[in-house]
Amino acid sequence: MSVKPRVGIIGAGAMGMAIAERLCTMRFPVTVRDIRRSRELLARRRGAIVARSPAALATACPIILSVVVDACQTEEVIFGEEGLVAGMRPGTVLLLCSTVAPAFAASVARRLASHGVLMIDAPMSGGPVRARDGTMSMMIAGPAAARSKARAVLTAMSNQRFDLGTRPGDGAAAKIVNNLMAGANLAAAAEGIALAIKLGLDPNRALDVVRASSGQSWIGEERMRRALRGDFALRASPAMLAKDLGLAIEAAADLAMPAPLANAARGIFLAALSLGHRDLDDASALKVYEAIGGVRRTVGRAPAKGRANTKR
Repeated sequence: MSVKPRVGIIGAGAMGMAIAERLCTMRFPVTVRDIRRSRELLARRRGAIVARSPAALATACPIILSVVVDACQTEEVIFGEEGLVAGMRPGTVLLLCSTVAPAFAASVARRLASHGVLMIDAPMSGGPVRARDGTMSMMIAGPAAARSKARAVLTAMSNQRFDLGTRPGDGAAAKIVNNLMAGANLAAAAEGIALAIKLGLDPNRALDVVRASSGQSWIGEERMRRALRGDFALRASPAMLAKDLGLAIEAAADLAMPAPLANAARGIFLAALSLGHRDLDDASALKVYEAIGGVRRTVGRAPAKGRANTKR
């Protein structure tokens, strides 16, 4: 039986922790590094080893996942003081899993290649629950040698892997296209459900109609069902979606392409942040309409026709 490689995970947030749990369950040896001591201690309780720095992690791990928030954090953990590159050996494979601009992903790959390090552009979609059970989707672009070395890890992480070729940056491009559509669908779902409530409809029943009709979207259905239960516990942050929509807007601008829907959707999530919902789920898009449109939710009961319901 082949020995499974030690996998390093930089960033033990919701997604990084879920991946660590998944790989530990699949009996991969896992090493984790996070700037928050509480997350490192949690990772240790879940079966991982904790490294003192990214460089120390890199010396022990031939396969490394970077699962930090954005390009700024990615730059720091790879190329900053005691960054990964200080401990990486030639032949190490880095999976860049964060959502970043395609040009930035390509730049990281070029700089790592000068150190003999292979990179796979490998953003993810699906959230922590699907990451934990290995059913999230991954958009994969990078050299065949890197994918071959990381095949066992990629297979354990996801049963929905989309091969986008050998050019780093193409995975990032596919991810920002996905997130543009996800953000627009979620903003539209929040607006639609807000209108349903103002029209006096039972919003859950309205969602039943949409689910069986042409307006259905996975993210709208999933997020609005939770919002209507009053469940805004953080799974995916409105700040992250605003950031990702910003990347899509920038990419479109670079190509002289208009992106009015991306701009409108981003405005909803920026409004959620300005209303103080940074620590809530991106389902808090519905709360924007509560604030600006006088919408009042009723949990478990339809509002009376033509009368605003004041229970929150």
